Amino acid sequence: MIDSDGFRPNVGIILSNPEGKVFWARRCGQNAWQFPQGGIQTDETPDEAMYRELFEETGLSPEHVELVGKTSNWLRYRLPKWMVRKNTHPVCIGQKQIWFVLKLVGSENHFNLGAIDKPEFDHWAWVDYWHPMSEVVFFKRKVYKKALTELEPLLLDQIGA
Repeated sequence: MIDSDGFRPNVGIILSNPEGKVFWARRCGQNAWQFPQGGIQTDETPDEAMYRELFEETGLSPEHVELVGKTSNWLRYRLPKWMVRKNTHPVCIGQKQIWFVLKLVGSENHFNLGAIDKPEFDHWAWVDYWHPMSEVVFFKRKVYKKALTELEPLLLDQIGA
């Protein structure tokens, strides 16, 4: 599903532990790290897509997390020109995302990166809140900064910082 401007609707997930560290995961077989994210299907709301993606990428269910908040608007990023598949219709030039911040209320034992047949991630770690800005692929940095900036106060209220 691509919108009329060429952006694919998507959700991004910032998952924190009670200490305020965030879940950071490595894509299978790559040295590329990112937050969980994924496309919104035509019959889903952003909230439904977030919980589906959360399970598919971490193995966590809704009862393992608390929804702290989400971005007030869509945040967009463009793909580099060399990544745009011009032979597809409609052409996707990037993603528009609603970002969610969640707090883990379950146990780390509930994580299961192999919850689906083709896992997205093969390793994960808890990292400092702003650490992803130094590691995420260059074309996602602006959207990460916008999401982290908007959602940080909500998380700080949750962890009492």
